[in-house]
Amino acid sequence: MVYISSQNKEISLENLMRLYAAAYIEVGGEQAEMSLEWMDANADKVNLIEYVLVFDYTPRGSEERIKTILSFQTKEELLNEMQRVVDFINANNNS
Repeated sequence: MVYISSQNKEISLENLMRLYAAAYIEVGGEQAEMSLEWMDANADKVNLIEYVLVFDYTPRGSEERIKTILSFQTKEELLNEMQRVVDFINANNNS
């Protein structure tokens, strides 16, 4: 099953282990991926770089990370894309 993102990127959903939203932030010269909840609670203490939707294919127990990432400037764009993915998966699982 292949999903076409709003950015016209083809993303395979085969072997998808996790789908999650996150924020890339910068604090003290370091960059990190944090949960949206953490970002909301600490927005005044860090610099937001971008919001991301992560398609994680990493098998359990594997040290090598296998991911596809879509980047967004706003949280609204991110949440809209996430809803599109969920709708796509649901439509294809019900057919």
